[in-house]
Amino acid sequence: MSSENYLIGDQHATYFVTFTITDWIDVFTRLEYKDLIVDSLRFCQDNKELRIFAWVLMTNHLHMICKTEYPQQLSDLIRDFKQFTAKKLLKLIEEGKESRREWMLYRFQYAGKYDNRIKKYRFWQDKSHPVLMDSNTKLNQRLNYIHNNPVKAGWVLNPEDYPYSSAVNYSGGKGLLDVECI
Repeated sequence: MSSENYLIGDQHATYFVTFTITDWIDVFTRLEYKDLIVDSLRFCQDNKELRIFAWVLMTNHLHMICKTEYPQQLSDLIRDFKQFTAKKLLKLIEEGKESRREWMLYRFQYAGKYDNRIKKYRFWQDKSHPVLMDSNTKLNQRLNYIHNNPVKAGWVLNPEDYPYSSAVNYSGGKGLLDVECI
């Protein structure tokens, strides 16, 4: 097993985390879905002691470098964030004009079918793969990885041109979320 064993040991240290949609389904293709994630992150910043240093929202996953302040536990915040956003996003999918509604709901339902903790749908994958940012090398590598995700996907030529990312903050602009530049 790698030294990055994906456990949150120190609940108040800085971590790189990834939240991935079940089956890597491209959910975040609609503006209302993406904005719900941004609003939820902002709520966590304002009310749950979340400090975000970098982030990017792709079509099927979210990367962040973040930490929480006492008394908030990072693992509790992740659990609550995933539960809240899953419930809200599933409602938008069920009640909105989602052309892939039946297929998406079937995939989410199938993914949760054999897990007795799941009532109906598994929206997010269980793990968030936290990696402790315990060196400047790791921090810089993950920061570049986060900001270059949209470039590698071919969506933008420059990281700061993608609005659902902190890259604009690092280039001196004002992003959708306030971040603490490292």
